[in-house]
Amino acid sequence: MSSAPDARIDNHGRATLWLASGTVISRVTGFLSAIILARTIGTVGLGADAFTVANSLPNNIYILIAGGVLNAVLVPQIVRAARAPDGGLSYINKLVTLAIVMLGGATVILTAAVPLVVAIYGVSYIGTPIITLAIAFGLWCMPQIFFYGLYTVLGEVLNARKMFGPFTWAPIINNVVAIGGMFVFMALFGADPSGTMEAGMWGPAQVAVLAGSATLGVLGQALVLTLFWRRAGLSFKFDFNWRGVGLRSAGRASTGVLGIMIAGQIAFIITTNVMLGADIGDASVNVLKLSWLVFVLPHSIITVSITTAHFTTMSQHAISADLPAVQRDFSEIVRTVALPLVLAMCGVMVLSMPLARLFAENREQAGALALVIVGQMAWLIFYTLIFVAQRTFYALGNARAPLIFFTGQYALQSVFSVIAGLTVPSHYLAFALALAQGIAMMLTAPFALYWLGKKLGVGLDGRRVSRTLLACLGAGAGASLVGWLLTTGMGANAEVGFGATTQGSVVTMVVVGLVMSTLYLTILWLLRLPELRTMAEPVLKRLRA
Repeated sequence: MSSAPDARIDNHGRATLWLASGTVISRVTGFLSAIILARTIGTVGLGADAFTVANSLPNNIYILIAGGVLNAVLVPQIVRAARAPDGGLSYINKLVTLAIVMLGGATVILTAAVPLVVAIYGVSYIGTPIITLAIAFGLWCMPQIFFYGLYTVLGEVLNARKMFGPFTWAPIINNVVAIGGMFVFMALFGADPSGTMEAGMWGPAQVAVLAGSATLGVLGQALVLTLFWRRAGLSFKFDFNWRGVGLRSAGRASTGVLGIMIAGQIAFIITTNVMLGADIGDASVNVLKLSWLVFVLPHSIITVSITTAHFTTMSQHAISADLPAVQRDFSEIVRTVALPLVLAMCGVMVLSMPLARLFAENREQAGALALVIVGQMAWLIFYTLIFVAQRTFYALGNARAPLIFFTGQYALQSVFSVIAGLTVPSHYLAFALALAQGIAMMLTAPFALYWLGKKLGVGLDGRRVSRTLLACLGAGAGASLVGWLLTTGMGANAEVGFGATTQGSVVTMVVVGLVMSTLYLTILWLLRLPELRTMAEPVLKRLRA
């Protein structure tokens, strides 16, 4: 008979595998969507940057007004409400009703205010063609705010009921619809992979097809979650009686998260305005977004999946004031995440050039994108540590500490970005902004971890966590050296030859990825890393049977 801890780990493993599978497919289709978009309107140029600004606004503003608040507050609040006789159903209906009303009102107001909002994100370029085109795109994209909010509310309620899959798999619908819209665009108006379309070539029909299909995809992503509520034992009806069910405590808990969102958006606005200063044809806003898409891929597949699978349990431990158990949860998450995450980080850096060729029209564009990818990916481990620390604080009901250290991080990023804008040549500006963001993370992570250790009072299991991180980084360095030599030898970093083609890039990534993975895991096995042996034990048992 399995012990309780073994059963808990097995449940977490199954949940993590299910989440990771959905995230992998979601991110792969998201990658495919980004590649097709690059082949549709290019990676640089007026259309690419204007659409990137407009299509990013709904998500950024949604995060500012509700997203982070809902993510941080919903699960712990619903876990607490589940102790009620009705299993928390009354609380859920009231909370969802409130969210729908607030999101609906905000969406109507912000859609009407698109010209003002776009002007804020591009204040230095008001009256230029890029802002005019971004406003046209924005009028179609801004309604996404409501559907992003609905997706988060419905999904987090399902997560709190330990039904993790739908929330993770739903974005696939978004990506499929968006890809379909791009194919329709190319069929009707042709493709512009070099990004040379001028403002006058973008008519209402082109704007409607591209931006309208993007919004339609977000709508589908949200509505599909309603199909799973009955399976989770839920039935929704509007309930406008919001008093007396603890919503005030949710509001208090969300104050710190809202502050983080405001600080983050200020930093984003500053970065966007600095980045729009790059010359047309140089890496700019869209390149920075593409590199960020690559950066968050391993984070989403690995870190978010593992942390989400543990978060409800961690919240239960925190509610019970079992701080040693919270420490064990934190340590288990970081050590479990580190093993695959470091391999992904090293692999993407080594393969940045062949990866960038999938998006870019030519070698120059690929080189610019690859440089920015390396500039961001180098800091992934710090981003992960801050993320896990933040989620642990939220489980403990403490939003004040993350507010302070994130505000400091965004302030540093903003200062470094402005300095880069004033001193760095246009050709390297995107790379400099990636470094600015990463250095701010590196300086923030130790402070956040120290504060969390003090809050727990039992430390962070630092010896085991450090040993795992150092072993993974050492193995990653050895695998990276071999991977870089192999990548160069296959011609993937050259200007011409098979390795420099799209097909050659794919072959290189497959071959080098397999070699690096094998070497990395072999080194960790020889180092007797406990986490690897724990993961490998079920496979070894099957092979012995």
